Amino acid sequence: MNMITSSSLVFSLLFCLMVSMLLLPLPSHGADPDPLQDFCVADLNASTSVNGFPCKPVSKTTSDDFFFDGLSKEGNTSNPFGANLTAGNVLAFPGLNTLGISMNRVDFAPGGINPPHLHPRASESGVVIEGKLLVGFVTTNNVFYSKVLSAGQMFVIPRGLVHFQLNVGEGKALAFTAFNSQLPGAVVLPLTLFASMPSIPDQVLTKALQVDKDVINTIRSKFGF
Repeated sequence: MNMITSSSLVFSLLFCLMVSMLLLPLPSHGADPDPLQDFCVADLNASTSVNGFPCKPVSKTTSDDFFFDGLSKEGNTSNPFGANLTAGNVLAFPGLNTLGISMNRVDFAPGGINPPHLHPRASESGVVIEGKLLVGFVTTNNVFYSKVLSAGQMFVIPRGLVHFQLNVGEGKALAFTAFNSQLPGAVVLPLTLFASMPSIPDQVLTKALQVDKDVINTIRSKFGF
């Protein structure tokens, strides 16, 4: 495949991803409230907020408020999971405020994983740009769905369901994900269970996971606790 064709494919995939992101809110009228004005660039320094951020004065709004280059840079995957998530949500890109959309970039080292997690406020769609990923999620009935995807293939994760992406290719991998919320949130299960502050009581974890306290301490030590 020549460079022009490859570039066209990437742009086509990202266009499809954006279209799917815009369509996700339709059945439920969106995960976030509908906007009542053309835009509301977030004032992240405001002292108060009610389920969102106050609007920056229009007189202080500039073109830069509507553009974000944070997803153009490869993330550092030198961590225990071998993956890096670069968020393009309202906290990083204030122009998304009230629009009910956001995107992430996820970089994977060989063997890297975006560990089991869930998004409490959004459904997710994604596209693999480079490499090969095993993508899976578990329903509330404990049914596991998964598939190995390569560049050009998309996936969807229903709101609130536990899911993951694992790099099963020989090299690095890259995916872009989109959400129908400006701030979808993330509950990363390993960190939630073993790296919370203060810690979940040992007797809760030993009983729930049916393991000894030594196992809990060993896992906690992996996260610096």
